[in-house]
Amino acid sequence: MRALVLHTPAPAAAHPLRLEHRPVPVPGPGEVLVRVAACGVCRTDLHVVEGDLPPRRPTIVPGHQVVGVVVAVGPEVEPALVGQRVGIAWVHRTCGTCRFCTSGRENLCDRPDFTGWTVDGGYAEFATAPATFVHRLPRGLSDEQVAPLLCAGIIGYRALALTGLDQRPHGWRNARLGLYGFGAAGHLAIQLARRRGADVYVCTRDRERHQALAKELGAVWVGDAAEQPPEPLDAAVIFAPAGELVPPALEALDKGGTLVLGGIHMSDVPPLEYRLLYQERVVRSVANNTRNDAQAFLAEAAEAHVRTSVQTFPFDRANEALEALRNDAIRGAAVLRGWSPSAESTL
Repeated sequence: MRALVLHTPAPAAAHPLRLEHRPVPVPGPGEVLVRVAACGVCRTDLHVVEGDLPPRRPTIVPGHQVVGVVVAVGPEVEPALVGQRVGIAWVHRTCGTCRFCTSGRENLCDRPDFTGWTVDGGYAEFATAPATFVHRLPRGLSDEQVAPLLCAGIIGYRALALTGLDQRPHGWRNARLGLYGFGAAGHLAIQLARRRGADVYVCTRDRERHQALAKELGAVWVGDAAEQPPEPLDAAVIFAPAGELVPPALEALDKGGTLVLGGIHMSDVPPLEYRLLYQERVVRSVANNTRNDAQAFLAEAAEAHVRTSVQTFPFDRANEALEALRNDAIRGAAVLRGWSPSAESTL
């Protein structure tokens, strides 16, 4: 099979992924083999490729928003899964036995594996995954439309849950929510937030693409990344990997508001004045996701008719897609698809 392989982390502009030919992986006990149809290009992939997330293996195939069809199963897996369209997400597997897994917090597992970082991911023609960690996908969405839901969407969903807006006397109705950064996760999260009844204020530096998309999706106000919204916010989520946005985002919060940091990697947060935290403001991070998050989000996304704004690239242009993501040149989400047919594409 063909795969895009990272040997040494380097800036995206250096195009560090190499196209290589590898044997088709064999699914082990409890695993399925998926023929990859599409794979989202996530900012976490960029962090892996550029070394912000330190290498965990000598080589790695990135990609953790994988959409495809099960073509084979390993021992201990129901053969009925063959032919099913499934998704493979960031959390590849968890240990199931640590105190976090046994208390419903598998996103904090002590011994996890992550697709495209600690195990090979979806920038390839085939990928394997544990059968219990693949996700059934909603009908009515194309492969390229559904791929960004598998990380950007799920993390956005979990970030919204951690804002605590569900606990307000009137829930989400007329809540003022700020979104900082408006790429793949932001443009999906706004659709859920608006459907729940929130007024959404978007702060993002890209005027041509991101601010225009935010307006199209119903933001009540759109401004620059560090600009103060016209109303105090009940909660905010920072999707941009920019620690310098934490002080202005806290400045924008109303008393008792929550600021959620939605990325796996972020530049350093500058020193904070205590007045920004006073009045019971809260700062918290999002770490990974649970399978329950994924199932609940995919169900709500289907019911809400969430749609992704997608720019597609052929798999062999993955380096270009990552460079475009690095330069904030993607309107919505980037997705790889379209391996050309080859003799190696058959089992």
